[in-house]
Amino acid sequence: IAVLQIVKESQQQHGLRHGDFQRYRGYCSRRLRRLRKTLNFKMGNRHKFTGKKVTEEILSDNRYLLLILMDAERAWSYAMQLKQEANTEPRKRFHLLSRLRKAVKHAEELERLCESNRVDAKTKLEAQAYMAYLTGMLCFEHQEWKAAMEAFNKCKTIYEKLANAFTEEQAVLYNQRVEEISPNIRYCAYNIGDQSAMNELMQMRLRSGGTEGLLAEKLEALITQTRAKQAATMSEVEWRGRTVPVKIDKVRIFLLGLADNEAAIVQAENEETKERLFESLLSECRDAIQAVREDLKPDQKQREHSLENDSGKVSNIQYLHSYLTYIKLSTAIKRNESMAKSLQKALLQQQRSEEDGKRTPRPQDLIRLYDIILQNLVELTQLPGLEEDKNFQKEIGLKTLVYKAYRCFFIAQSYVLVKKWSEALVLYERVLKYAREVQSGAGAYTNSLKELPDVQDLITQVNAEKYSLQAAAILDANDTHEAESPSQVKDGKPLSERFETFCLDPSLVSKQVSLVHFPPGFQPIPCKPLFFDLALNHVAFPPLEDKVEQKAKSGLTGYIKGIFGFKS
Repeated sequence: IAVLQIVKESQQQHGLRHGDFQRYRGYCSRRLRRLRKTLNFKMGNRHKFTGKKVTEEILSDNRYLLLILMDAERAWSYAMQLKQEANTEPRKRFHLLSRLRKAVKHAEELERLCESNRVDAKTKLEAQAYMAYLTGMLCFEHQEWKAAMEAFNKCKTIYEKLANAFTEEQAVLYNQRVEEISPNIRYCAYNIGDQSAMNELMQMRLRSGGTEGLLAEKLEALITQTRAKQAATMSEVEWRGRTVPVKIDKVRIFLLGLADNEAAIVQAENEETKERLFESLLSECRDAIQAVREDLKPDQKQREHSLENDSGKVSNIQYLHSYLTYIKLSTAIKRNESMAKSLQKALLQQQRSEEDGKRTPRPQDLIRLYDIILQNLVELTQLPGLEEDKNFQKEIGLKTLVYKAYRCFFIAQSYVLVKKWSEALVLYERVLKYAREVQSGAGAYTNSLKELPDVQDLITQVNAEKYSLQAAAILDANDTHEAESPSQVKDGKPLSERFETFCLDPSLVSKQVSLVHFPPGFQPIPCKPLFFDLALNHVAFPPLEDKVEQKAKSGLTGYIKGIFGFKS
């Protein structure tokens, strides 16, 4: 059996993709019940339990090995579930270790059965690697670093040999497991005494944007602990010619890791990893700013007193807050600029290869990014303590002009797409104006503008776009005069009103087709006539007294006659 493949597929399909170990444990239990029923390998009946063990004599079907494998997986998944719950309930850690020992016991039984001659060599190696992996995890939880390192190294060696022995498609799974094990080996080496392993762990974490699984919490705690030791010696930070004391531990730890995070972003292999690292750095920066804000609240009166005595000079804690806010806004600008560069590449490749069913980038997406960048630059100029720093304000002003130029350029591009030639031409001229202002004022600020997009490349691109725009406008005007005819002019009438006239109307094949006016308009109709009998007032009717019967005189006699039915 392919042990690793079965385990990975089961885990991915039944909850572990979202970290749901309880769901995976339930799946293992159900599969065990199905296997026992299929193999008629029942543990007694519903009234009495009778334990059975899989032996070499009954090993005629590979599903007997699956029984033991699912037992081990069920115990392992329960242990991982308890590990998640142990963060809030520490007593569950004892149960966690018990379930891990149970998983190792089942893995030992699987390895023992695989020594039989009926099992092929690949299954034997995979069973040994699986056993070594679970043993390493148990020792890792017991903090037996040397034993854990030996078990993980054994597991890594077996999977590397298996990866070399098979095709590339089959080797992908083994290489993934090797990558999962490597951080655990380095962590064990660090705890044994290898200091170089710490740098490797941090680089692996930064490259991947954060680790997952068994090592995640321990590695984060280790990195925080290491930086905390270094932070004990850090007492101040210098920014723009002013030295500020740093007394908050969270801020010290963030500032110490800032250079490593920025270096990892530069070395990121793809845009997805870079985006994760940017988000991680911004999250840490927000936490540090929040810690400073909490210290700012009780210091409100002291800051007001400081402002009065020092003639507008802000306090140290306020200046530190401005520095951290500057880091946050600068990082946000770099992130948006990185996203803009990737969108620009996608726009260039859009004409070469277009994928059906996938939303293609548009210039409007870039306009939105540059709007956010310009908003961040406005916030930078309003930071407390930097209002009178003329060099800083001039530098931010030049950066604003650069991003305004790029924003105008992509607005012009969006106008070109809808054939608004005059508006696009005016915006191109505005781009050239901004670019020349940057070139004229960037004498002493060349170093600070190195990281920004090159303005000269933008000028070259705008000049080329202007010529092509003028040519396209002339061609479009000629086509309009030559081809304009009643058959191509839309008058806005629905189809029911222009059956006699041929008209090229693309909206007829769209979802908003105009067939008739609905609801229909009101039309005048004749009103129902009204009849008035005017002659009735002038007609003299004949007398009818002789035809009307005279009413009999009433009295006692009439009453008696009426009772007995006598009529007059």
